[in-house]
Amino acid sequence: MNPRLTRRRFIKGVIYSSAASLSGAGFYLANAQSRPAAAVERLISINVNGATRRVDVLPQETLAHTLRYKLDLTGTKLGCNRGECGACTVLIDGISNYACSTLTHSVKQREVLTIEGLRAADGSLHPVQQAFLEELGPQCGFCTPGQVMAAVALLQKNARPTREEARLGLSGNLCRCGAYDHYLNGVMRASGQLS
Repeated sequence: MNPRLTRRRFIKGVIYSSAASLSGAGFYLANAQSRPAAAVERLISINVNGATRRVDVLPQETLAHTLRYKLDLTGTKLGCNRGECGACTVLIDGISNYACSTLTHSVKQREVLTIEGLRAADGSLHPVQQAFLEELGPQCGFCTPGQVMAAVALLQKNARPTREEARLGLSGNLCRCGAYDHYLNGVMRASGQLS
C-alpha cells in the first residue's frame, strides 16, 4: 500500500526534519561555545607604500577594506569583491594579489604597495602609468589601478615580456570598456619595446 501525501503528513514531515536539523545544530553550537575563542590582535602595524601604519582591524577584514576605508587609499578599487575582476590588485612583497581576497592580518610582516605608492617623490608618474596614458589605456578608468599594478609586477619579474607574456600577466584584470589592446601596448611601451 502506497501512503498518500496529505497536508497533515507534509506538515509533520517538516516539523520532524526541522527538529532533527536543529538538534544537530544545537549540539554543534554548544560544543563550539564551550571552547575558548582565540584572541586576535586588533591594533596592528602594516607596511603600506614604505610607511608603517597602525590600524584597527577586525579578524575577517580584507586588505581592500582596510586600504580604502581605514587608510583612505582609495586607488584600490572594489569591483567584484570576490577575487575575479582585478580592480583591487596591489603588490605584496612584489607579487600581485587581489586585496579583496587577502585578509589584512596576513600582511603584518610584509610590504604592501598600492597605486598611490608608485608615484615618485617629485610627483612624476611611474613609467607604467605614463605609458598607459600615452597609449590611451584608461577609458572609464575604474580598472586602471589594478591594470597598472599587474603590469608593474610583470615588469619587475620580466623586464622585456613578449606581447603574449604581457597578455598572460594582465589576464587576471578585467576591463569593462574592452581596452585590453591599449593596456598591452602600454606594457610594451613601458618595457621599451614600443616607441
